[in-house]
Amino acid sequence: MSNSGSRRAPTTPTNASRAGGKDHRGWRLGPGTVPKPYTPPEVPEGEINTTDLDSRMVKGQHGFLQGYNAQAAANEHQIVIAAEIEVISPDFGHLERTVAAVRRELTAAGITELPSVVVADSGYWHTKQIHRLTGDGIPVLIRPESGLRTTPRPGWRGGIYDFMRNVLATEHGKALYKQRQHIIESVFGNTKHNRGITRFHRRGRTAVRTEWRLCMATHNLLKLHNHQLANTAA
Repeated sequence: MSNSGSRRAPTTPTNASRAGGKDHRGWRLGPGTVPKPYTPPEVPEGEINTTDLDSRMVKGQHGFLQGYNAQAAANEHQIVIAAEIEVISPDFGHLERTVAAVRRELTAAGITELPSVVVADSGYWHTKQIHRLTGDGIPVLIRPESGLRTTPRPGWRGGIYDFMRNVLATEHGKALYKQRQHIIESVFGNTKHNRGITRFHRRGRTAVRTEWRLCMATHNLLKLHNHQLANTAA
């Protein structure tokens, strides 16, 4: 059996307000006012990259550019363990994924030992991710504030924030965190300035990831080659 006949339109905030003589903001409509339905434009506003739909506007050293956020993790010998590509320019939120990539690469190489400590700059601070990593047995050292701040961020006092500051204030904490710039910043500095790799030549996130991993693999090969030359000369 089927029912036929007129049906009442669904009651939504817009329909209800119009039925009561009001617009979507709750303002009363004039006697001659006829609400106009929204008509989407034929071409959406904004810009896209027609040659690489995966890329995004990311913040670079000299402003914003269309590209990717290249991530890398290295050990104390500046050997890159993991290299990944992100499409979000801030490093916030990438800590856990980068460490997961490190563990994945180490496992593939037959190494089951966890990293003894993870050191990263303040841009990687993510309270929940730090808690999860430390709970998994991996100590994390990250400054709550960037090097430009002389006072704590508003609301960043007590708890894990003061605990991290106290750890970094110890001699051991200072010594460990001091290695960060020497380890990872040297990798990016060598890649950009010495090797002249300042942009990707492939298109698409998968291809760009392969290119970035190749760049870091050749970085490791150069490190090993120079190490062998130094031993031979000695």
